[in-house]
Amino acid sequence: MGQLFSQYKLYALALVGIAVAIGAWWVFSAEPQDDALLATESPMGGGLVDKELVGSLLQLRAVSLGGTIFSDPAFIELQDFGTQIIPEPVGRPNPFAPTSYRGTSTSSGSQLFQRRP
Repeated sequence: MGQLFSQYKLYALALVGIAVAIGAWWVFSAEPQDDALLATESPMGGGLVDKELVGSLLQLRAVSLGGTIFSDPAFIELQDFGTQIIPEPVGRPNPFAPTSYRGTSTSSGSQLFQRRP
């Protein structure tokens, strides 16, 4: 078998090359098909999703934002479970500077670091 392959190796490679070339030509020369993903629907079409969206928007339009909810006993019984924010002291001007350096600004506004005395 090995001797047969070595004898016709050039013919086999040429046949595979021709098959690949024909396959590439067939794939790239085919006419593009109209895919459903590329097609656009007319705005007057009105699918099921559009009808659901319009129904939701109409329900939202019917909502009124009066102040009667604030006098409702259920609203009055609500409790605040938030935590109070305690003020913290402000840190260093440049938290990335080494602790043994002190920042001073130059006339151009850039930051220079000098050793503390």
